[in-house]
Amino acid sequence: MLVLMIYVTIFVLAYVIYQAVAGRSSKKVGFNARKTVTFGDESAVTANRAASVISVVSIFLIWGAFTGSNLTPIHVPGPFVGKTSFTYTATNAENQTDDGTVHINVAKVGNDSKKPTLPESGQSGFAKDDALKVGAWRSALIRVQNNDDGGKIKGYRVTAINGQAIAPNQMVEVADGVVSMTSKGSLSFAPSKGWQMEPIWLPAPEAIVTRLFEISRDGYQNVALSENIGWSLFRVVVGFLLGSLVGIPLGYAMGLNDWFRGWFDPIVEFMRPIPPLALIPLVIIWFGIWEQGKISLLFLAALWIMTISARAGVSGVNISKVHAAYSLGASKLQILLHVIIPNSLPEIFTGARVAMGVCWGTVVAAELVAAEKGAGKMIIAASKFQQTDIVIMGIILIGIIGFGIDILMRMAESVLVPWKGKG
Repeated sequence: MLVLMIYVTIFVLAYVIYQAVAGRSSKKVGFNARKTVTFGDESAVTANRAASVISVVSIFLIWGAFTGSNLTPIHVPGPFVGKTSFTYTATNAENQTDDGTVHINVAKVGNDSKKPTLPESGQSGFAKDDALKVGAWRSALIRVQNNDDGGKIKGYRVTAINGQAIAPNQMVEVADGVVSMTSKGSLSFAPSKGWQMEPIWLPAPEAIVTRLFEISRDGYQNVALSENIGWSLFRVVVGFLLGSLVGIPLGYAMGLNDWFRGWFDPIVEFMRPIPPLALIPLVIIWFGIWEQGKISLLFLAALWIMTISARAGVSGVNISKVHAAYSLGASKLQILLHVIIPNSLPEIFTGARVAMGVCWGTVVAAELVAAEKGAGKMIIAASKFQQTDIVIMGIILIGIIGFGIDILMRMAESVLVPWKGKG
C-alpha cells in the first residue's frame, strides 16, 4: 500500500509539473482536434514519451529505495544493523530480583558476525549478562535462565524488560527492536525491520544484473540462458501461429455466415473466459507432457482471441464500402479480398498483440509440464530453491522479449495496415 501511494504521488506530481512546463510552450488541444474516424485510435492519441521515461525511472527508483540498492540515491529506512542491548529483570525462586543485560550484534544475513564481547567486570547478583547474534529481518531466542544463577530452579522467571512488565505471550518494544516472551518464559529478540524488503522477497536491481551476467556466462542447471529463452520463444511462436491459422478463418466464417456464427458462437463464448491454466490437466491427459502438450496449450490460449478479433473485424466493416464495391461490379471474392480483409486487419492485429501477450503469460505454466528447457522451467526451478533473483530476472526477460515482439507487431501493422484510423 505504501509503495502504491508513493507511485501515485509521483504520477500526480510529474503530471502537474509537466503540464505546467509544457503548457507554456504548446497550445492546448481539445477533443475537437481529433481528426481520425475513431476517437481513441492510436493514431489520434499517442504515448507521451516523457511520461514513459518518468514512469520507468520512478519504478526503478522505488525498487532501489525499498531494497537498499547502491544505484539509487534515496532509500527508505532499512533494517537495524549494529550493536544494541536491553536490560531484563529476573526473579528467582527466593523471590529476589536482579537485572541483567543482553548485548546483541545484528548483521545482514550472510555476513560473518560474532557475538559481542561481554564486559569483563564481574556481576555480584544472580542475573548475568548474555551475548547474542541475530541476522537482520530475523529473530533469535535468548535463554537467559541458562546463564543466570538458579535460572533452572522452579520459580525463576523474567518479569520486566527495560523496566516494563512482561509476561508469557507478551512483547515489549525496545530501542532497536521488539522483545517477546514465549509461552514457556523464554525471550525472543527481533530487530527493527524498517521498510526495506528482504533480498529473499525482492533483491536489489544490481543483484538481478549480476545474476544475469552469471547465467549468461555459465547457464543455469547445465542449460544456457539463450537456449532457455529460445525454447520458450519457439513454443510461443508456434502456438500463436497455429492459433492464428485456425482462429482467423473461423472468425471470418462467423462474421460472414449466420450458420457458422450460430454453430460456433456458443463454443467460442464458452471457451473464451476459461483461463488456459485451467486446461493443463486436460492437456496432459490428451497430449502428454512433451512438446505437443505445451504447444497445444499455447494454441488454445491464442485460438479464441484470434477468432473473436477476426469476427469483430469483419463485423466492423462499413457496409457502405461493400455496397460501393458491389456497385462497381465486384464479385464476392473481390469484396472479400479488397474490402473485408483490409478493413478487418486493424482488429486482427490488435487481437494478435493481445494473444501474444497471453501466450507469453501462459508459457511459464506450459513449461511446468515436465519441461527440460525454457524460461518458465528456469523460473520454476529457481523458485524451489528460493533464488528470487533468478525468478525476477526470468520474469523481466520474458517481459522485455514480449514487449519487443509487441513493438515488432506494431511496426508490421504500420507497414501492412497504413490505412488504420484514416477511414
